Amino acid sequence: MVPTMRKVLLLINPSRAHTRGILTGIAKYARIEGHWAFYRPLEYREPKATRKLLSVLAAIKPDGILMREPPEIEEIIKTGIPTVCFPYTRERFAGVANVITNHILVGEMAAKHLLDRGLKRYAYCGFDDWWWSRLRGEGFRRTVAKAGLETLFYKLPRVKSKRSWDKELPIIADWLRKLPKPIGLMTCNDDRGELVIEACKIGGVQVPDEVVIVGVDNDQLICDLSSPPLSSVVLGVEKAGYEAAALLDKIMGGESPIDQEIYIQPVRVVTRQSTDVLCIDDADVVKAVRFIRQHAKMPIQVDSVVAAVFLSRRVLEKRFRTALGHSIHEEIRRARIEQIARMLTQTQMSISEIACSLGFADVAHISRYFRKEKGMSPLKYRKDYLGR
Repeated sequence: MVPTMRKVLLLINPSRAHTRGILTGIAKYARIEGHWAFYRPLEYREPKATRKLLSVLAAIKPDGILMREPPEIEEIIKTGIPTVCFPYTRERFAGVANVITNHILVGEMAAKHLLDRGLKRYAYCGFDDWWWSRLRGEGFRRTVAKAGLETLFYKLPRVKSKRSWDKELPIIADWLRKLPKPIGLMTCNDDRGELVIEACKIGGVQVPDEVVIVGVDNDQLICDLSSPPLSSVVLGVEKAGYEAAALLDKIMGGESPIDQEIYIQPVRVVTRQSTDVLCIDDADVVKAVRFIRQHAKMPIQVDSVVAAVFLSRRVLEKRFRTALGHSIHEEIRRARIEQIARMLTQTQMSISEIACSLGFADVAHISRYFRKEKGMSPLKYRKDYLGR
């Protein structure tokens, strides 16, 4: 028996990498599992449309809706049509399923990325009038505080007319000039990161030598247009899109309650030139760390690192802990884990092929090694990053 074709209304604008990732996950689910016909009304895409969205809704009579936040969102919710929402002006909407980003963890991941650079000063530049930006900043601040350090926060101009790109640029440049340096700085998203990099140019501040910057969303176009290219936190938006489509399918079929939640988790940081630096005063420790990262594909031992810098093991261990707060062995493990993560997300190699390539005895060994740091198996990590 041929399954009934379901009409699904898509009210998600594909103009940003974030929403394109969500739509990619939705499309993947529909292609594999769903028997759907998508509707993206011109009335929603065109700001001067003559027909109102609610009238389009009445004409189409969709079985379900996947939406960001159209102006008519409250009225759409009242229709009772099965809906999954990707909110951004607030954390969630009542009466529908919501896809929510774990903003605290996003800030934590950005902070850990900068802490690994050996920095001792930190700052955050976001939008203090947006709740999601404040949460990312709080996650960043908490993680930096655990290392015994302080975070300096940029404050938006009180006068809203000064918040446009061109008028805020010199204000941010002045703030950047006054910051202690070198400093690690998180921006709430990639657009903000691009603006900060431009402000650094105006202020005569060098990136990454003086300010080390990481953004959020990994919007490749924005990150690569930035000069230098911007490092960024990757969010599992494609996976969330897939899971949102699967949830909508269940709600339309009467299998799930309408008010469930799905979380978008940070996956990893893509390192580009804006954070490609080691801000460590000890030249021997810098040399050791670079050796470890350059040989992350090999099963190197502590003695190999010691031999590369011509110091005794006892002296290098002591200086390592002073500069970075952890051991040589721990740095090797971190570098190896990040190498595994890159191969999982940037290649089509099987887990066994990755294990063999990196010198692990078998899949079980690499899985135990990876799970201890990431809290999940390599296979789950790959699925979370790429979607299903």
